[in-house]
Amino acid sequence: MFGAWGKLTGVWWISAVALIGAASTSAAEPEFRFDRDTFAFENATVLKYHDGIAFFRPKSEASDPANSYTRRCFIMTRTAMQFRKFARFDPHGVPLNNQELAQRIRAVARRAPWLEVLPDNQRIVFPGYSNLREISNTRTKVFEDNIGSGFMSYFRPSNARMVFLASKGYQEKTHQNLDAILARGDTFVAFLTTYPKMSINHAVLVYGQKRNSPGDELEHYFVYDPNHAEAPRELTWSPRECAFAYQKDIDFIGGFVRVYQSYDKPLQ
Repeated sequence: MFGAWGKLTGVWWISAVALIGAASTSAAEPEFRFDRDTFAFENATVLKYHDGIAFFRPKSEASDPANSYTRRCFIMTRTAMQFRKFARFDPHGVPLNNQELAQRIRAVARRAPWLEVLPDNQRIVFPGYSNLREISNTRTKVFEDNIGSGFMSYFRPSNARMVFLASKGYQEKTHQNLDAILARGDTFVAFLTTYPKMSINHAVLVYGQKRNSPGDELEHYFVYDPNHAEAPRELTWSPRECAFAYQKDIDFIGGFVRVYQSYDKPLQ
């Protein structure tokens, strides 16, 4: 009888572990893919830049119109994270009308991004499309109007860290935290700044680590930059200098940046 009870207990334990494993799997975040989990439209800087230097023009030119969708880098990185954690796409469903779609976009954007990932049966469903990239390409205006305003990004309490937490030691801790977050399959919203210089104040989403080439001492990371919808960008870490650096483009001269994590907890 005791042996039979032991067998039953063993079967129950195995079944319980299997159920727990199945529940964990259903709530796991899928691997982040740039071609699927990012927006098809872009954020833009308020000012025009050339080789990383801002310049002013007396008026907009037809060949180079003024930037219209601006100040949304924090908003877009946050929302990309939220869609990955809280939304589900049903390509076989009937697409929503603009009003219904706007309501569901706002429902995703209002969820605190630091909350745990939802299982599939609790996610907000977006029918008629396969992924965020596809739906944001087709329904761009609805997304732009409903993921949120970038104006409040200027007043985030955690922005003060760029003044008070500028040491190499803090950057080393940030680097360790970044690696730990990526190792468990999560993403990391990074606030990039060169304060007190103003060459960059920007938010990007770090979602993966590249394999190093032989002899390369730098650590390389894949980045979704809302200003660049065309392809991933690159952030690097130098163990020797205890410093991050960001890829050069038309909006940034490239090189050294300080990194601060955003949206991992309240008020961050």
